[in-house]
Amino acid sequence: METNEYLEVFIDESKEHIQSLNDHLLELEKNPSDLTMVNEIFRSAHTLKGMSATMGYQDLADLTHKMENVLDAVRNHQLTVTTEILDIVFEAVDQLEEMVLDIASGGEGSKDVARLVEQLNAIERGESIPEDSSKAAVPASEPVQNSSASDLASTLDEFELTVLRESNDQGYKNLELHITLREDCLLKAARVFMVFEILEQSGEVIKSDPTVQDLEEELFEQSFTVLLVTKEKAEEIEKKVMKVSEIESVKVQKFSIDQRSGKSDSPVDTQEAAEGSGATAVAEAPAKQEKDTAKKAPVSNKTIRVNIDRLDALMNLFEELVIDRGRLEQIADSLKHVELQETVERMTRISGDLQNIILNMRMVPIDQVFNRFPRMVRQLAKDLGKQINLEIEGAETELDRTVIDEIGDPLVHLIRNALDHGVELPDIREQKGKPREGSLKLNAYHSGNHVFIEISDDGAGINREKVINKAVSNGVITNDQAENLTEKQVYQLIMESGFSTADKISDVSGRGVGLDVVKNTIESLGGNITIDSGLDKGSVFSIQLPLTLSIISVMLVEIKEEKYAVPLSSIIETAVIKKSNIMSAHNKKVIDFRGNVVPLIDLQDVFEVPGEKLDDEYSSVVIIRKGEKMAGLIVDTFIGQQEVVLKSLGNYLTDVFAISGATILGDGQVALIIDSNSLIV
Repeated sequence: METNEYLEVFIDESKEHIQSLNDHLLELEKNPSDLTMVNEIFRSAHTLKGMSATMGYQDLADLTHKMENVLDAVRNHQLTVTTEILDIVFEAVDQLEEMVLDIASGGEGSKDVARLVEQLNAIERGESIPEDSSKAAVPASEPVQNSSASDLASTLDEFELTVLRESNDQGYKNLELHITLREDCLLKAARVFMVFEILEQSGEVIKSDPTVQDLEEELFEQSFTVLLVTKEKAEEIEKKVMKVSEIESVKVQKFSIDQRSGKSDSPVDTQEAAEGSGATAVAEAPAKQEKDTAKKAPVSNKTIRVNIDRLDALMNLFEELVIDRGRLEQIADSLKHVELQETVERMTRISGDLQNIILNMRMVPIDQVFNRFPRMVRQLAKDLGKQINLEIEGAETELDRTVIDEIGDPLVHLIRNALDHGVELPDIREQKGKPREGSLKLNAYHSGNHVFIEISDDGAGINREKVINKAVSNGVITNDQAENLTEKQVYQLIMESGFSTADKISDVSGRGVGLDVVKNTIESLGGNITIDSGLDKGSVFSIQLPLTLSIISVMLVEIKEEKYAVPLSSIIETAVIKKSNIMSAHNKKVIDFRGNVVPLIDLQDVFEVPGEKLDDEYSSVVIIRKGEKMAGLIVDTFIGQQEVVLKSLGNYLTDVFAISGATILGDGQVALIIDSNSLIV
């Protein structure tokens, strides 16, 4: 079987199932008796196992199977969920994730998990979990012989019998399929999985002999029997199954309830009967199944997976269209041709709609970043001996995929920082009159053309005096400056490089250690971060980000013959000032802007633009802001506001000072986009 063409789908779906496992395990930890949640976890593990076996990743399939056995024991009331068991299952999920990531990077997905397998086996047997054991060989089971069809009938329980009777009444067919694989079949489990995929699309599998578990472990010879409820004809089912390669034969016959020779000793819970007795899915009443299917049919297959590289290519083509559109607009204006102008105006409207569609296609929910945090917070809380309640709001908020890729690491650091140095230990919280369980909240929401992400905790907050004393001792500020700082200005000091107020440095994080990297990353995305805090009340870190990095609004300016673009998100306002109002302070040119002393930066000097300085009485200035700091950029003239497409400078022009990219204007000229954050120290 050629698997390369399915590899990308396998990796994507495996990641989704692993995320589902983590999410549902966290929910199960809150309510260990919730068997519905156990069933959800079992389904994800079961599907992941089947996919892995089909693709030939046996280590991945084997570990998932061992984990599935533990879950099955919990579902059948043979095991009770404990923190110790969950810790082992969580570790198994971590190992599965590492295997999938290895496969994604071109590896084989192999991993030594002998110790983990032994622990899972011990849990399944109800024995004490070995802490650290040497690699142990897992004994291989002997293949089991197939039972006869009559044996399959004799194992039906009351629920399964009820489903079969109702299916007859509702016009469904009860079919018994006897499937034989070829003698030279190499991946028997993979063939079984493909057969079951076909059968589940045609109806409901009620029972199999051997059981699904034995089939997946290849604990059978060449044939197996399946009991199916369907509305399709026997011949159609036979044709579909025979399309699977390495199938020797398929014999289909009607199954009569009268064939049943035995009876189960006691009735079992309906959901457990359907899932624990060899069925591959929860067997619902056929009438309800048909009704649900009918409802879902009109909206099925409404989404497809698209490689992001294709969207990038589409965006690049659209950028070329925007350049040609701008050129056409200039030609139409110069020629004053009415029909041409009307056509260009219509093309502008249509291309504007197309632009919105392309940008929306690139938008993805921030949940893709947020979904990793519940698992991380759980582990950190255990490591730190703290009790944490994590709340997440606004996970559906959408951001451009480029921003999503970059924002993950800064958020991880801020969360680790909040847990380590923000939220207190339970005993200390109790002494302060707080609940022993600390609160950490993630919130994302749209506002205008920006997305805001807030990380808030109800911990110790930031000690103003401690921050000021540290800043003065480090030479960051003077005592005189400290007296005039506002609360927010003091809090911003912890974002300075190497700044820390922690009494001892922890392995998890340091309050301030590395926060300068967080700040720089966010600002490189065209965003900013602010901090608010109250002593013993907690802290709020608020991040502002642009919706997209692909198309930005800029103010076009000119310096001699060169054009530059200043992002509007950094601009406070533009001004024309008298040169006589320019003053000097600390050997720098400054102006008084609304009561603030603002340093001036001559862009002709910064970018070494050739030409004589303008000998005018006035200077054009763009006032920009970075956090609480401001600066004035001296330019020759203002051209106007415009939406432009941001293009990178490529691999040959990396680390160009104060330039974040370039754009092509309607007349074909190239304008460099200024990184205003780099100009403010």
